[in-house]
Amino acid sequence: MTIAAILNGKGRDVISITAHQSLGDAVALLATRRIGAVPVMDGPAVVGIFSERDVIHALSEHGAAALDRKVGDVMTAPAITVGPSEAVIGALSLMTRRRIRHLPVLEAGRVIGVVSIGDLVKYRIDRIEADAEAMRSYIQSA
Repeated sequence: MTIAAILNGKGRDVISITAHQSLGDAVALLATRRIGAVPVMDGPAVVGIFSERDVIHALSEHGAAALDRKVGDVMTAPAITVGPSEAVIGALSLMTRRRIRHLPVLEAGRVIGVVSIGDLVKYRIDRIEADAEAMRSYIQSA
């Protein structure tokens, strides 16, 4: 199964931020939307990703003054991305290898969604449960 199937199920809304916004604004956005990361955009281009981890690192290094810094100063760049045709298992492998939890999904250079490791794990568990139920039904009908 592909990343496109995940986006079809969860939706393609993309919350983003620019590199020029303050860390304080970005933290408020994450908290208000109850999300862990957002792509950092420059027009239609993804220039990085800003996550909870970036907040922790900035606060550790700069203290409370970090909240006045720009997102571009603390974001993770470049962003690691996937395409909609990427296999779910491939995306999970990429996230594990790179130790990341969010992937912007790009199609023709534009962000069409964001998937989290939670989205992918949920999908895999749902598939495993569906396969197990199909096997139980097959065994009972035999």
